[in-house]
Amino acid sequence: MTFAGTALGGLLLVLSLAFLVWLLSLARRDASIVDISWGPGFVALAWLYRDLGDAGSLRGALVPLLVTLWGVRLAVHILWRNRGKGEDPRYRAIRRRWGPRFPILSLPGVFWFQAVLLWIVAMPVLQVQRAAAAWSWLDWLGVGFCVLGFCFEALGDWQLARFRGDPANAGKVMDRGLWRYTRHPNYFGDAALWWGFGLFALATPGGVWTLLGPALMTFLLLRVSGVSLLEKGLRESRPEYRDYVERTSAFLPARRAGPAPVRALPDRDSHPEVPGSPRSNVSSRCANRRRQRIGNRTARSRPPSGTNPCAEPAHTRGP
Repeated sequence: MTFAGTALGGLLLVLSLAFLVWLLSLARRDASIVDISWGPGFVALAWLYRDLGDAGSLRGALVPLLVTLWGVRLAVHILWRNRGKGEDPRYRAIRRRWGPRFPILSLPGVFWFQAVLLWIVAMPVLQVQRAAAAWSWLDWLGVGFCVLGFCFEALGDWQLARFRGDPANAGKVMDRGLWRYTRHPNYFGDAALWWGFGLFALATPGGVWTLLGPALMTFLLLRVSGVSLLEKGLRESRPEYRDYVERTSAFLPARRAGPAPVRALPDRDSHPEVPGSPRSNVSSRCANRRRQRIGNRTARSRPPSGTNPCAEPAHTRGP
């Protein structure tokens, strides 16, 4: 089968799967199940392309396995995270905006739209099955990006779920573990993994154009359904999150920018006096005069405090 024919077959597959998920959403009145189908959609495409492809390489065998590992984990995570919570607020807002037309409009506007995005993002997965090339350093780099991305995404999701599961953290901002270095380690991991697939495709002849896939995924995570959407209300409603934003990178992991150190004024007695210095001379005169006042209880006059560095508050003087 030609490249165009394989691509068209992939498009028909994801549109058909989206149609089935849409029917299920109508029965459940929950359009957010489309998020659960996102990962499995990539898995189905990867194995279809593997079956229709003719590359027959180590790269072609490895990529579907990596896509399956990522897609199944993501689906299980979203399913577990959303259990018992009903429809996601994003889709409830769309349902209110579209009103009675939502059941019909959601098929092209939500389910098929996401299916087309999925199909475009997965172009590197198609490329590795249609063009053969010897294993190269780009493939090793792709493996590194995929492993890094998968670990960042999975560990970030696990750390956040554990943090939210502790009642003591109610109302707090997660800024531990990977979340100390980026506000969205799971999104960064997702993008890194798909750039890894892009590197696999780049190792094949003519594969550079398929980098459109990971570029689109990164754009979606940063500007559409990821960082921008999630942080839109948090900055205004939670002052502690605004502080977290100022200290922590939004996407790429980086060292946290801590607050500027506050330098306290030196304490008068925190440093030893240098003999012969003005401060030392003043202290000696003060000590001598205090001894004179203690020895002479009849002396009741007090020199003007404005001209005497040894003047004491009135309540410390003797009767």
